[in-house]
Amino acid sequence: MISLRHYQYKSLNLHHRNTYISPFMTLDALTAVSPVDGRYRGKTECLAAYFSEFALIRYRVRVEIEYFITLCELPLPQLKGFNHSLFERLRDIYRSFSEADAVRVKDIEKVTNHDVKAVEYFIKEEFDKIGGLDDFKEFIHFGLTSQDINNTSVPLSVKEALDEVFYPQVEELIAQLREHAEAWKDVPMLAKTHGQPASPTRLGKEIEVFVYRLSEQLELLRQCKLTAKFGGATGNFNAHHVAYPGYDWKSFGNKFVSEKLGLQREQWTTQISNYDHLGSVLDAVRRINTVIIDLNRDVWMYISMEYFKQKIKAGEVGSSAMPHKVNPIDYENSEGNLGIANALLQFLAQKLPVSRLQRDLTDSTVLRNIGVPFGHSIIAIQSTLKGLRKLILNEEKLAEDLNNTWAVVAEAIQTILRREAIPIPTRH
Repeated sequence: MISLRHYQYKSLNLHHRNTYISPFMTLDALTAVSPVDGRYRGKTECLAAYFSEFALIRYRVRVEIEYFITLCELPLPQLKGFNHSLFERLRDIYRSFSEADAVRVKDIEKVTNHDVKAVEYFIKEEFDKIGGLDDFKEFIHFGLTSQDINNTSVPLSVKEALDEVFYPQVEELIAQLREHAEAWKDVPMLAKTHGQPASPTRLGKEIEVFVYRLSEQLELLRQCKLTAKFGGATGNFNAHHVAYPGYDWKSFGNKFVSEKLGLQREQWTTQISNYDHLGSVLDAVRRINTVIIDLNRDVWMYISMEYFKQKIKAGEVGSSAMPHKVNPIDYENSEGNLGIANALLQFLAQKLPVSRLQRDLTDSTVLRNIGVPFGHSIIAIQSTLKGLRKLILNEEKLAEDLNNTWAVVAEAIQTILRREAIPIPTRH
């Protein structure tokens, strides 16, 4: 059985499947169109559990199963006879969801030409395997539209990817920066404003600035709501009210989304999510990435100023033509990936909340790319971490620049003269 956490989907390749090439790369990775699933697969495979096609199918199955269980718990009259002891058996359908199960769903989709309907049919097949559940199968996906499943599955995947991958990565980066800030808290350094020598500072303090900024933005991201649309074909629970007018379906939907999925239900929607809160999440991730870009550029500059040297592994080549160089490639790699990530995050945040009338299909194809900017962000964070762990402080160079720039004490002298009421202190 292939667990979701370690699942690696197999992409198409030219001749063979999963052919072994080296300890770092399979033919699948070599023939991937996107570097997220190719060159950088080792860094991004942790996201396959949340954003791959396999993961999306599994999240859909999970939402469908939990919805059916919640209908039984209500209970609807026709579901009073369902044996509640089978609930965990039903949950095992998504808990043990395998590659073979995903392939089966895709095979059904070839017939239905509808991805969510294929999930419904797959679950009905799983009910048949349990046996004795024929009377209950038509309450799978009861009264729902596909977007009730998609607009719960996607935010759920984002929520869990943030909790289990993105937050820990950012926290690791903050911890590494804090370690440097503490180690270098007493190291004096010539400041540069507008690229010119400025009043001295401390290296540790300048690193602490990024600890503070990232911590603040991470907290803002954590405060963003993760919401879901759940309300039937056009957001009104029409089918539910027609079939069972005596139930408070809005309260039912609120409870289901909150208690079973850990999300907040959007109270007024069309057929699809409003995506406003998802846009806030994406913008918050983009702000974190922007801080890291600033960090990358500053450290890159410090390296160019020789304030830092870089460790190099045995056999590692700094430059193909100039062996004396150790290029700051980790920060450049990170900056480039963050640029791509932020472009996609901005597009998604701006596009998703806009849909014609009660819905058009543009959100569907766009949402399939939601894992891509997270992939580039993770690549970038790991590159920055790698670069930070290679830094060697060059205190001699920092001291030399300070000793050669005595003019920067002018601010202190001028301030003392002002304190002593010396007229026009700038002339002294």
